[in-house]
Amino acid sequence: MGIVEPVPWQEREPLDGPIGVPLVDLLDRLMATGVVISGDLVIAIADVPLVRLSLHALLASVSERVPAPWADSGAL
Repeated sequence: MGIVEPVPWQEREPLDGPIGVPLVDLLDRLMATGVVISGDLVIAIADVPLVRLSLHALLASVSERVPAPWADSGAL
């Protein structure tokens, strides 16, 4: 086996440039495959829940090359 090079975030010296995936590439990958965002927020006083907010969102891109999974009902 060869010498294992440390990954940039394990080095003790300051980094020269950005590490990771550019935001544009990350968004492109997420929109190509789709992403689900889900979360809950509960506001409580003295362990008594007063308000509960739930968020469920699906983000995905639309392509004309991929057919819709439902039957076309015609023009609106």
